[in-house]
Amino acid sequence: MAIDFLTEARALYDDLVATRRDLHMHPELGFQEVRTARIVAERLGALGYEVVTGIGKTGVVGLLAGEQPGTHTVLLRFDMDALPIEEENDVPYRSQSPGVMHACGHDGHVAIGLGVAALLARQRAAFGGTIKLMFQPAEEGLGGARAMIADGVLEGPHVDTALGLHVWSGFDTGTAVVRSGALMAAADTFEIEVHGRGGHAAHPEQAVDAVLVAAQIVVALQTVVARNLSPTEAGVVTVGVLQAGTAHNIIAERARLRGSIRSFNEATRALLHRRVAELATGVAAAHGASAEVHIAGCVDPTVNAPAPTAAVYAAASAVLGAAAINTSYCTTGGEDFSAVLAQVPGNFFFLGARDEARGLSYPHHSPRFDFDERCMPQGVAILCDAALRCLAAE
Repeated sequence: MAIDFLTEARALYDDLVATRRDLHMHPELGFQEVRTARIVAERLGALGYEVVTGIGKTGVVGLLAGEQPGTHTVLLRFDMDALPIEEENDVPYRSQSPGVMHACGHDGHVAIGLGVAALLARQRAAFGGTIKLMFQPAEEGLGGARAMIADGVLEGPHVDTALGLHVWSGFDTGTAVVRSGALMAAADTFEIEVHGRGGHAAHPEQAVDAVLVAAQIVVALQTVVARNLSPTEAGVVTVGVLQAGTAHNIIAERARLRGSIRSFNEATRALLHRRVAELATGVAAAHGASAEVHIAGCVDPTVNAPAPTAAVYAAASAVLGAAAINTSYCTTGGEDFSAVLAQVPGNFFFLGARDEARGLSYPHHSPRFDFDERCMPQGVAILCDAALRCLAAE
């Protein structure tokens, strides 16, 4: 008989909420999740997991071996870090750490992870293989997943399948996004240093204006996606920083641009990188200036494999109903769980967490971000069900 994980998860609701709100009140930035990691380790140990701490600096791993025959290992990942944002929500569980806030739902992810740990520990006699819980630091642009991988999180035992989730304010509670293929984009950064020739504002003919050159580069970069990608492909080139000049009557000698490049596959990624560099250097040269271009990869595309995605889809359909599952949505946001999925087949899915009637609809990374906590038992149930489906499919 199938296990009714949703009923069991709903029974944990009060504990899930209490855990999430405690973490929300005490947020910690990337690689500083000492309190959070201690709570996770203590809770996992009390449930009978083999616990390893200090993986990727502040990461925690919990291992649970099933009592049935099996050699497959399924990893479930939960990120722990907060953001350097001052919270503006007037709620009893408001952040008590000035300038730091769980503005992306990672507090909910940790609570869900501990709920998953509790329910799977109860089912130890029903499955074979190993459950590996990965509580990850520093997802927000600091490379926490890569740090844990470097410390061996995908080995000892070797991980065969990896699953993860993200509460998502773009979809209503009671829905989910489960998609095969690319779900989230590669996120890369670029920096362009423009070198001109400074001079007096009254004599522009004696100078090479770095501000003007930088402005022309900004305009030119808007053509990278519009005139280099097929209309059926997606990509983003955004300039987020333009810094130049020291006074109103001085023509700037230097200017600096910084921005972001987003893409869903390596061919598009390479094309965007090349065209950003070509346009920046070419426009600068046309104006008698020069430009140095540096592009750095941050995270790879988050690409879901077919078989794990089928398992998550079946689990989500069992918990929420097939009509509540969106299989087409994708986003140009980035996610460093992609580093795991680049090495291990798996699935990363979005769990709807929006309730507009209660004002729970602000975007991620907003100082007003919050989410509908009623989604948490749904996330626990989906991950438990999907994990056992993946173990059974070895």
